[in-house]
Amino acid sequence: MKKETPPASDMNGEDIAADIARAITTHRLPPGTRLREEALARAYGVSRTKIRAALLMLAKDKLITTIPDKGAFVSKPSAEEARDLFAVRRVLEAAMVREFVARATPADYRRIEQHLKEERKAAAGEDVPLRNHLLADFHLLLAEVAGNAVLTEMLRDLSARSSVITAFYQSTLDAVCSSDEHREFLRVARKGDVDSACALMAAHLDHVEQALNFDEAPASSGGLVAALLT
Repeated sequence: MKKETPPASDMNGEDIAADIARAITTHRLPPGTRLREEALARAYGVSRTKIRAALLMLAKDKLITTIPDKGAFVSKPSAEEARDLFAVRRVLEAAMVREFVARATPADYRRIEQHLKEERKAAAGEDVPLRNHLLADFHLLLAEVAGNAVLTEMLRDLSARSSVITAFYQSTLDAVCSSDEHREFLRVARKGDVDSACALMAAHLDHVEQALNFDEAPASSGGLVAALLT
């Protein structure tokens, strides 16, 4: 039986990347799934050029891994990788917190407070990509205020990799707890208590790492998975 060709779509690369990202972070595309260009082009009704553009965006966000001569695959972070990543973050963010407390102005605190309102709302919702984006951006906002461009760039990469891990292995309840800890950190930092702020950040990163559940592998579901297998 001849397969039906879906109607041409006006989706661009960003639209497709966002849709695939949602499929990944809501566990409809589990870790290790191969993303075949031809199958994706057929599923979305677009050219392979648009699919390649989308895959480049996803690779930049660490959601997929491209292996030469094999193709693109949904990232498959391990428990060991998570341990290594959070160990590095604890060292870097301790230094960042000290600079943040020393440099932050009332305007900086107002900006971050507004971010926390959006973060709290997203943490309790079902938009996992938005939730992870805002939770990660909290740390990047602190780094930007600290004023070290090299440190900010390093944390940007680490946060992207952390977001992939939490997207797969963090529950909504744990995401809400993370947002609560961000708020408590900001309260203490505002007082100028550097040591307590550093301790809270370290404890926060410990909690995020400890709450990750690597025992239950996400199960695939949904039409996009079926499309990739045809």
